[in-house]
Amino acid sequence: MGRLSLAFQMFFAALGGSISVESGRRLLQGGDIDADRQPNPAPASPKQPKQPPAPQRSDAITLLAALQREARFVDLVLEPLGQYSDEQVGAAARGVLSDCATSLQRIFDLKPLVDDEENAEVQTPDQFDVACYRLTGNVTGEPPFRGHLMHHGWVTSKCDLPTWSGGESASKVVAPAEIEI
Repeated sequence: MGRLSLAFQMFFAALGGSISVESGRRLLQGGDIDADRQPNPAPASPKQPKQPPAPQRSDAITLLAALQREARFVDLVLEPLGQYSDEQVGAAARGVLSDCATSLQRIFDLKPLVDDEENAEVQTPDQFDVACYRLTGNVTGEPPFRGHLMHHGWVTSKCDLPTWSGGESASKVVAPAEIEI
């Protein structure tokens, strides 16, 4: 029974690739099975530890952080305004709004979707995307539709958000605390 067992072991070793065909032939001819093995096989290279995944951050937070950093947007919106006069609020808002406009143009390159002036009479294309035109009032019939332009809409040609490179603990920080020393 030992020979049959050895025959099966050799068959499956050769079939599975744990010994080479040449080694099997040498063994059957009375030779040494280890003749073609290298004396000291090279050690397997150590596996590199997996890098933890980079922390994720919402693009909305990145945009809000850019508007805060470049225009102090969050400071203006969340500031209690009751103690200030309308003139003071207007003066503060003017600079913030101007800086926000500059940031939005840099990040998105916004342009009007429809070039006509507001209140001008315009017509929709025969086939139009409802995400591009919002029809209000008495909408009946089939396109194209004619009406007065209430808002020209906005379209962007790019989205160039700043790259965020912070750690997990800062993934939701819109603006860091500032400490003067």
